[in-house]
Amino acid sequence: MSTQTNSFFTDFLKKESAGGVVLILSALLAMLVANTFLDSYYQLLLSTPIEIRVGTLEIAKPLLLWVNDGLMAIFFFLIGLELKRELIEGELSDKRNIILPAVGAIGGMVVPALIYLYFNYDDPLAVKGWAIPAATDIAFALGVLALLGSRVPTSIKIFLASLAIFDDIGAIIIIAFFYTSKISTTALSVVAVCISILIIFNKFDVVSKTAYIFVGIVMWTAALKSGVHATLAGVILAIFIPIRSKSAPDFSPLKSMENDLHPVVAFFVIPVFAFANAGINLSGVSTEQILHGVPIGISFGLFFGKQIGIFVFCWLFIQFKIACLPNNMSWTALYGTAALCGIGFTMSLFIGSLAFEETGVDLLFDERLGIILGSLASGIVGYAILNACLDSRPATRTK
Repeated sequence: MSTQTNSFFTDFLKKESAGGVVLILSALLAMLVANTFLDSYYQLLLSTPIEIRVGTLEIAKPLLLWVNDGLMAIFFFLIGLELKRELIEGELSDKRNIILPAVGAIGGMVVPALIYLYFNYDDPLAVKGWAIPAATDIAFALGVLALLGSRVPTSIKIFLASLAIFDDIGAIIIIAFFYTSKISTTALSVVAVCISILIIFNKFDVVSKTAYIFVGIVMWTAALKSGVHATLAGVILAIFIPIRSKSAPDFSPLKSMENDLHPVVAFFVIPVFAFANAGINLSGVSTEQILHGVPIGISFGLFFGKQIGIFVFCWLFIQFKIACLPNNMSWTALYGTAALCGIGFTMSLFIGSLAFEETGVDLLFDERLGIILGSLASGIVGYAILNACLDSRPATRTK
């Protein structure tokens, strides 16, 4: 791996860790506001209607959905950029670095989903939330990892980030296939035209950020009206951003956009999303709500399912010599990292909003309870295990 790529990845980890701390503070602020006299103003703010109209085209949503459908499209666009870069010239361009985190991500999605279904298989409405505990929050997890300081080997950070990347791929596929509404062929035709334009841009080496962003906005609007979730437009757009220019080999439109967007997403988009979605008023929470199959299934899936699924799948592949344990990572450290992956906060909240909150159904349960409890327990246990097993001296760098 080149020094330039290593520097880029190290910078990425630092930004993600710092963003994780801001994310934690935003979630705590939302909880504080929701449980004080400010709750009525908080709810009023989130339900504020915002409308954009151009001729007969109208987009009218409450502020909460603008955050979830609009700002999160920027988040998914950044994920797409990171995925493309990592797969082409980053850590995941080497097949030896792909197997273990990919296998761990699969185990970390399958087992939590099965645990959730065990608690909710007999409730047709609750079953819709099966994918909620399958997600890992990379910013939150790296934020907790940052609390351990320089004792954490780079190999653990890279394994965690790589696993989360494959987890994001799984989440994108799940959203695309399982959380779409009625399809509008007219709107999808506009999306297809936008993709055709992006292909032409690539063919003729177009590197203008403005051109790509304009097409992306049109595609996001069409996706919003099509029934396919609008955030997927961000992923599609990222696929077509050139990683390098043929006419100017030293310039990378993809890396330039990624550098521009990373602080915006880490320190604005994700914290705003957390503030808008994490505010649970605990004063009205009953024992029946806490013990409902949905929050129980989510919390158990995140806490038990993630650590068991990731560790067991990785252990099997290592035992069969299909993959190797990363340098400077013990079995205990692997288990602690797997436990840390049970922090599913941002993506779990997002999938939860798709599964339940946007249906408009008055529900007996609040899936956010399970997300917060499972994520909190996973963060504490993961931190405790890693804190106990890591050397008290600063970790040596892996090559």
